[in-house]
Amino acid sequence: MIKILVVDDELPILKSLSFALKQDYQVYTAQTGAEALRLLAGEHISLVLLDLRLGKENGITLMRSMLQINPDAAIIIMTAYSSIESSIEAIRAGAFYFVTKPIQINQLMLLLEKAASQLSLQETILGLKDVIRNSLIGISPQMQAIYHLIDRVKDTKASVLITGESGTGKELIANKLHFSSNRKEKPFIAINCAALPESLLESELFGYKKGAFTGAVKDEPGIISKADGGTLFLDEISEMEPRLQSKLLRFLQEGEVRQIGGDNLRVNVRVICATNRDLDQEIESRRFRSDLYYRINVINIAVPPLRERKEDLSELIPFFIRKYAAAYGKQVFGIRPEAMALLNRYHFPGNVRECENIVQRAVLLCSGTEIGPEALNLKYQYPATELGQEDYIRIYPCKTMKEIERQVLAFYLKTNKNSRRETARTLEISERALQYKIKEYGL
Repeated sequence: MIKILVVDDELPILKSLSFALKQDYQVYTAQTGAEALRLLAGEHISLVLLDLRLGKENGITLMRSMLQINPDAAIIIMTAYSSIESSIEAIRAGAFYFVTKPIQINQLMLLLEKAASQLSLQETILGLKDVIRNSLIGISPQMQAIYHLIDRVKDTKASVLITGESGTGKELIANKLHFSSNRKEKPFIAINCAALPESLLESELFGYKKGAFTGAVKDEPGIISKADGGTLFLDEISEMEPRLQSKLLRFLQEGEVRQIGGDNLRVNVRVICATNRDLDQEIESRRFRSDLYYRINVINIAVPPLRERKEDLSELIPFFIRKYAAAYGKQVFGIRPEAMALLNRYHFPGNVRECENIVQRAVLLCSGTEIGPEALNLKYQYPATELGQEDYIRIYPCKTMKEIERQVLAFYLKTNKNSRRETARTLEISERALQYKIKEYGL
């Protein structure tokens, strides 16, 4: 039975509400703020009815203290003094809703049901997030080999480089490495190197001293310092500019962070990097430092594309169905054999990320308890070739990978009417990387 705490300084109100709610809830009552906070902490209560004026105490101030104890609590404010200002203040401070006295029990019961439903959904989603964060899904030999490697290196400080196509779950593997290691109680901080310009990425990583540049109005520790004792995950490391690569190399060699305009700070951080690019090719093209590559590539985890481990679909698809059925409140429990057969023949150019998106959409569109073929939205609905993808781009005879890459870029630029934003999105690369390729190949 769901626990609810009713807080009011008027005993008759406590008794009447307790009588009205006791059939559906396990009711706790308190007449003072101190008693309410004690019950909230000791009984793990997440649903609260709180009087706005509790004697000389301010209900909103008390609510803030409650949310410090349980940030996920759904707190409904009660008051006999309704006003727009107090309503806005209560909601801004974190109240779930705001009701006025005298309270209509039928309306209150509906509101409590809605709050309890939201709390249940939050718990489900948080549980799934915890599963996602701490678990990898897959029964294929390739994934089993990755699990074994993670188990062997998780407690070392050795740098790890995770490679693989976009959407294969590289950040998930970084999470697994951290949260199964002896650093799991310390911070795990991830940053996408392609998402920020060089100057901002430098200040984010290394921090700065007050006055180091225009706008630096206070000392700010960088992400590396904030991750002290834990793990720093650098996604899309290949997109980092050469000057910043040099500064990162110095940190990896010496274990010290030099803030912009500041001093050296010694930190203990494990670094995990990821890329969907061929770093050997990037080194050959002088876009990536070879000495940094050897520093970050002590342990290499190569994540295979989903088309090469189709047996993992038998676990991935049921997991995603449970996840999104809970998130959207849908009664979807499985997938029909003919729909599963379609997915087994599909080549998944977007890998696990695309598989998740397909299942998410299918759960939303599903009208029954099982996903059918009509709910699937596959980009290419025909069998995959032995190469794992259809020849929807005609590749003419080429001598090198660069020639093939040029043809692919030219094809998608034409398909997207020379829109660089759409082409970058389609190819799942940054616009900056696309611009570099356009210039390199004279497109």
